[in-house]
Amino acid sequence: MASFSVRFLGCKVSYADAQAVRERLLADGHREVGDGGDVAVVNTCCVTHEAVSKSRQAVSRAARTHGQVLVTGCGANLPRAFSGAPDNVRVLALASEDLPGAVAGAVGPIGCVRADARLERTRAFVKIQDGCSFSCAFCVIPLVRGATRSRRAPAVLAEIRRRVAQGHREVVLTGVNLGCFRDRESGYTLPRLIREAGEIEGLDRLRLSSIEVNHLTQDLVAALRETPSASAHLHVPLQSGDDGVLRAMRRRYTADEYAAKLSPLEDFNRTTDVIVGFPGEDEPAFRRTLELVERAGITKVHVFPYSPRPGTETAAADTVPVGVKRERSARLRALSDELVRRRLVSKLGTTDLVLVDRPGRGYADDYTPWLLEARLGELVRARAVGLGEGAILAVAA
Repeated sequence: MASFSVRFLGCKVSYADAQAVRERLLADGHREVGDGGDVAVVNTCCVTHEAVSKSRQAVSRAARTHGQVLVTGCGANLPRAFSGAPDNVRVLALASEDLPGAVAGAVGPIGCVRADARLERTRAFVKIQDGCSFSCAFCVIPLVRGATRSRRAPAVLAEIRRRVAQGHREVVLTGVNLGCFRDRESGYTLPRLIREAGEIEGLDRLRLSSIEVNHLTQDLVAALRETPSASAHLHVPLQSGDDGVLRAMRRRYTADEYAAKLSPLEDFNRTTDVIVGFPGEDEPAFRRTLELVERAGITKVHVFPYSPRPGTETAAADTVPVGVKRERSARLRALSDELVRRRLVSKLGTTDLVLVDRPGRGYADDYTPWLLEARLGELVRARAVGLGEGAILAVAA
C-alpha cells in the first residue's frame, strides 16, 4: 500500500481525469494524504504559457515532498514541457482513458481493495467526451488530447446513478467539446443523454460545463428546457467579437451568428471565454468584442490574454504588445464585473434553490453565487436580500 496525493490544474475535464485516477488508487487500497507521501499525481494543463509554468511549479514542489511524482494530463502530452524535471519525476504521456490503469501500475501493488470511493466535491463532474477534431488556429488541445471520442451512453448514465447514490445533488456533464458527444451504437446524442439523465431519481441538478455556439441546436435547447433538473446556465465560448479575428482564429461562426444563437436564451445565465490580444487584433476589433459581449447578454467573461502554443498555426505569431494585452484584459474584466453586478442586482428579492458547496457559499440553479449559512451539501430555498463581494447575500426562505 502506498500513500498518495492527486492535484489537478486547469479545466473541469482535467478535474474529472484527476478524480478518475484518485478513485482508482483508493479502490486499490492506497492511502490518500495531504502533504508528503510516497506518490504525487499532478494532472497538468498547457492551454496557455502561464498554465505550463504553473504546472511545472506544481511538479517541482511535489518532487520535494514525495518519493515519486507522476505527471499526467495535457501538459504531459506537450513535448518537452517537463524537460529538466527532477529525477523522481515521471511523465505519463497517455490518453486520458488510459491514465487510471497506468498510474495504478506505476504506484505498485494494491492494498486492501475498496468497493467504492466518493468524489471529494459536492457536485460531481462526469466526463462524457474527450478530444477535439476541429483545428482552431490558437488551440493546442487537439494535439495533446487527440481527436474527438465519446463514452458509451449506458456507462455515462450508470456513473451518474452512482454519483447520485454517493450523495451528490448536482452532476456536471463535462468534455472538451460536449456538442460532439455521440453514441451511435446506442442511438444517443447530447439532447437524448440530457433527457435520460434528468430522469434519474435523486438527481436534483444537471448542468453542462461548456457548449460551443454551433452546437446550440433547437433540440439541445428544447432538452434543457424540458428537463426539470437542467440548470438555466450555459457557458458558450466566444473568443472574439470581431469577424476578422474569428476567421483568423478559424472559429466557425460570425459575431452576428453568435448573438443570434444566444438571443432566444434570455432566461439563461450566459457566461463565456474571450481571448484578448490575438495576432492582428487592433483597437476597433477589441471594441467590437466589448460590444458583442453586451449585445449577447453575457453575464460573466473569463478573460485569457493570447499566449502562443507550440504546434499550433499561430505558434510563431504574437503581434500585440504585452502592455496592450494587459490594458485590454483589464477593460474587459471591468465590463465583466459590471455585468455580474447587474445580474446580481436583478436577483434581489427573488428566491432560488441554492446548493451549498462550501462553508457559507453555494450556487443557485443558474450558477449565480449566493452567500448563505447552511450545511455543506444541502439544497436550500433561499431569498436574495443584498449584495456581497461578487455574490448575493441570502437567507433561508
